Amino acid sequence: MNRKILMLALLMYATPGLATGASVYKWTDENGVTHFGDRQPTGGNAEQIKVRPSKGSGSNRQSPQERVNAMEEQEQQDQQRRNETAVQEAQRKQREANCATARSNLEIIRSNARIRTEGEDGEIRYLTPEEIEERRQQFEKIAEENCGPMEQSPER
Repeated sequence: MNRKILMLALLMYATPGLATGASVYKWTDENGVTHFGDRQPTGGNAEQIKVRPSKGSGSNRQSPQERVNAMEEQEQQDQQRRNETAVQEAQRKQREANCATARSNLEIIRSNARIRTEGEDGEIRYLTPEEIEERRQQFEKIAEENCGPMEQSPER
């Protein structure tokens, strides 16, 4: 009886070692494709690879509450990214509209047209050449600010 217990104890002690001591072979076929397997291929030379057993992740396990908290935090971050994306989309559309308006106004000014405007008293008058030049510079500045690539804001 004592021998049976000793044999059983030895077998139980050796079993994990036998399981992790399995051989893994690496070889390259005639097409240059690398293969891995637990049996050595016939007719080819294979390299035996030492495989280390993985360390258990038991100590890194999260409780259900920690997982829920992590999921809620991830959802908040995703929502914040979606909101930032919506704001960026609105800014992009506004820039496109400003660019189109500025280019249209510049085209009108460059066509040497007489430009009418309504004065402060509600009277319609024509702009002077100096006023036209001032407006041209304003529209060029607006076009420069809105028609180029959008500047990226620094990451938070």
